[in-house]
Amino acid sequence: MNAWTRTVMLSVVIALLGSTGCGSVSPGASQAVSDKPRALDPAADPGDLASLAAGNAAFAFDLYGALRDKDGNLFFSPYSISVALAMTHAGAAGETARQMAQTMHFTLPADRLHSAFNAYALDLEARAKAETEGTPFELTIANSLWGQQGFPFLPAFLDRLAENYGAGMRLVDYTSDPEGARRAINGWVSDETRDRIKDLIPEGAIDAMTRLVLANAIYFKAGWLHPFDADATSPEPFRLLSGSAIDVPMMHQDESMGYAAGDGYVALELPYQSGEMSMLILLPDEGQFEAFEQRLSAATLDDALAGLSYRPVLLSLPKFTYESAFSLNDALVALGMPEAFDPDRADFSGMDGARDLYIGNVLHKAFVAVDEKGTEAAAATAVIMELTSAPADEPVIVRVDRPFLYLIRDGRTGSVLFLGRVLDPSR
Repeated sequence: MNAWTRTVMLSVVIALLGSTGCGSVSPGASQAVSDKPRALDPAADPGDLASLAAGNAAFAFDLYGALRDKDGNLFFSPYSISVALAMTHAGAAGETARQMAQTMHFTLPADRLHSAFNAYALDLEARAKAETEGTPFELTIANSLWGQQGFPFLPAFLDRLAENYGAGMRLVDYTSDPEGARRAINGWVSDETRDRIKDLIPEGAIDAMTRLVLANAIYFKAGWLHPFDADATSPEPFRLLSGSAIDVPMMHQDESMGYAAGDGYVALELPYQSGEMSMLILLPDEGQFEAFEQRLSAATLDDALAGLSYRPVLLSLPKFTYESAFSLNDALVALGMPEAFDPDRADFSGMDGARDLYIGNVLHKAFVAVDEKGTEAAAATAVIMELTSAPADEPVIVRVDRPFLYLIRDGRTGSVLFLGRVLDPSR
């Protein structure tokens, strides 16, 4: 496969977290590690993994519904976002944790939830490395933490992330050099996404109040099981919602593939070479896009998959390449986790033992390209957590060792009740 036949998904979380892990340390960032190694045989049974997958699908369609009113194309990685917010959830407590779990459809108890995320990531990597006929898909997952030097991260929190996510913490100084930290993190993101996601964190997004950036990167590479013939691609009309048409490069294929005719839509499943990964296309009936999009849900996916049967299909599919970038704050608040964004109510005491952290912003950026050989995609999510109040300044030393003035005043009205001076306190 060449450089085009790959899918890349990346998630970056700016949060006050810490952990262990591997990977190179970027210039200007020293590395600290927990003494807990990653659990390579996590306790997660098939039921836990099924629960995790079902929750991820439900969140994916919930989030789509919250984002669908945005103009133009839309693309994001719900798995990346789920992993990112799962690690953030590891430091949440009380009502904040409950709201996050409900919004993200995390139905498992905390220990089993993080073990399930670990087990699924390890399983994906193991399957990607397994020898199979043909060309298997390639997948790597990397986590890293970028923590404020000297910040009191709780050992239990660091251990949980170390054991379940294998993340390494780079120590940086947001207080004195937030821009340097931003450049280092963006460099890591760019490296992990093969330069597809650049400048994920814009200028000003990291400041002296930031305490940690948690990054999760997933890289997936695969080609179609049945590649399209590039010679058959030709300009053909594509009808827009407005009713007008534009010419686009249209690919053509005559193959047996999964097909289902559902209620108001047609579903097609295009497998990748591994035989385990596929792209599912949902094509609403003519003039029914808005109505179908409005009722899109996890149940829609279940119906489409249940109805699939293999049959010969003459497929015409446009080539496409585009990017999406947006903030997820409003969507996540609307979906049910407002407390995490409220500096007066957020409870991330599981991170540092105090209720002084909240989510300042959740950023997402994504890229996708589909052509005759396969799919390439990259996505990045950044959850920016801030202190609820400014860090305490160093104490100022004042010695009243010379003549001084003083007054006694009424704070309610501002009236000065007494005014005086001291020239010699011994008299």
